[in-house]
Amino acid sequence: MKPRRRITVIFGTMLLLCISGAAFLLAPLDRVRARTTEEEALYIPSAAVLKKASLGYTGLMADIYWTRAVQYYGRRHVDGMATYPLLYQLLDISTTLDPQLLVAYQFGSIFLSQKSPSGAGQPDKAAQLVERGIAANPSDWTLYYNLGFIYYDMGAYREASEVFLRGSQVPNANPALHVLAATTAEKGGNPETARLLWTKIYETSSAESVRKNALQHLIALKIDEEVPTLERLVRKFRESTGRTPSNFEEMVAAGWLTDVPVDPTGQIYRLLPDGRVELQSPEKKPYVHFGLPGGPSEPQTDTAP
Repeated sequence: MKPRRRITVIFGTMLLLCISGAAFLLAPLDRVRARTTEEEALYIPSAAVLKKASLGYTGLMADIYWTRAVQYYGRRHVDGMATYPLLYQLLDISTTLDPQLLVAYQFGSIFLSQKSPSGAGQPDKAAQLVERGIAANPSDWTLYYNLGFIYYDMGAYREASEVFLRGSQVPNANPALHVLAATTAEKGGNPETARLLWTKIYETSSAESVRKNALQHLIALKIDEEVPTLERLVRKFRESTGRTPSNFEEMVAAGWLTDVPVDPTGQIYRLLPDGRVELQSPEKKPYVHFGLPGGPSEPQTDTAP
């Protein structure tokens, strides 16, 4: 073999050995870095830059980033990660590129709102995302449904009721949204709104089961209004006379009441020796909070002598 040829072979062999050695040494480092570099892959913080880079294929780019968001969430969820720092950014980019990408709002908000480690634990970000979705897709009732339950899980019942009500007014919306609006208004301590909504449901629904449910809620709302009022009146009687009335007939005779009070089903309220008011047949009156045996009574802000 000629000297020049021999030198080429030697250096070529050395180069291959160096490349192989480098690959062998870097492979573990690449595995360590894979998770962090993966998270940065396909991530650009500006949707405006991506729109220009997409050359008009913004829908395709949005799909790519939505897929990336799902993969990112899924991998960290499986690995038991407690945080999802890039999730909102990925969803934000996806929906900015394609504001009509409904699946990103619907499922992305679930990924964001679930408590850690199942999700990002960012219900405020989830609500923000879906509100943007509603602004871009006001006729899609499912987004109102999603947003209502995000607020419900946050304990923001009034906001949930308002969102459900907005959604119920969308053409072809699921009738359940109206029921959800009424239920959350009741739970959120807004009895007047709940009463109006349940009355409308009762008057407009053609389903007998729905009408019956609405009527039961209306009865409960009325009872929850009347029982505390009667208990306050009994306390005032006690403050005035120095004793608790033995029954409502005594209060009628003394002019404190015009008639013996009855609940919306026509049953007479019971007056207990301690001044509490109870229902008859409470098992037939679901959704009631006051007037139940052993249940809460009207909080006393005054003190009897």
